[in-house]
Amino acid sequence: MIRVLLVDDENLIRTALATMLDLESDVEIVGQADSGETALAGIQGWRPDVAVLDLQLGGIDGIETAQRITGLVPRCASIIVTSHGRPGYLKKALAAGVRGFLPKTTSAATLADVVRTVHAGGRYVDPALAAEAIGAGDSPLTPREADVLEYAADGASIAEIAQRAHLSPGTTRNYLSAAATKLGAVNRHEASAVARRHGWI
Repeated sequence: MIRVLLVDDENLIRTALATMLDLESDVEIVGQADSGETALAGIQGWRPDVAVLDLQLGGIDGIETAQRITGLVPRCASIIVTSHGRPGYLKKALAAGVRGFLPKTTSAATLADVVRTVHAGGRYVDPALAAEAIGAGDSPLTPREADVLEYAADGASIAEIAQRAHLSPGTTRNYLSAAATKLGAVNRHEASAVARRHGWI
C-alpha cells in the first residue's frame, strides 16, 4: 500500500481528494492536515510515502512544507496540486525537490497515477504547465528585488515596504525602481502584478 498524506486548507477539497484516492486499491490515506505546520507536527506519526500538498496554504506554503517533510521523512515524495500553476512556482517547486506538480483540474485517476509514479521514484509535471514554464524563462529579479515587490503587492507605501523588508526608504525605492525597469513596468504596482503573474514572487 502507498501511504498518502493530504495537506490542504480547504476542507471540502481535502476530504474529496481523500474519498477519491481511498477508492484506489493500492492507496491508503494515513493523514490529513489543514496547514503546513499541522502536517509537519504529525509527519513522524503518519510516516507517509507520498505527500499531496496544496501550493497556497496559510502560514508556510506547500513548497516549503514539502522541503521540510523531505528533511523529516526523506523517503516521502511530494506532489504539489494547485490552482496557481504559474511558471515561477513550478521552477521553485522542482528546485525544492518536489516530484509532482499538477493543476487542481486534474482528474482523480491522473492524481492516483501520479502518486504511483512519484512513489516509484519518477517525476510528473503537467505538460501544459511545463510548456508555459519553458516559455516564461527565469526571473530577472534578484532575491531582494523580489522581496520588496512581494511587500508591494498589497499596495503598501514605501515606508511600509521599507519597514517590512528592514531597509531604508531610499534603498527600498532603488530596489523597486530596478525591478520595475527589468520588468518593463511603469510603477511598483504594475511590476508587482507582472512578477506575480509569472510566479516570480
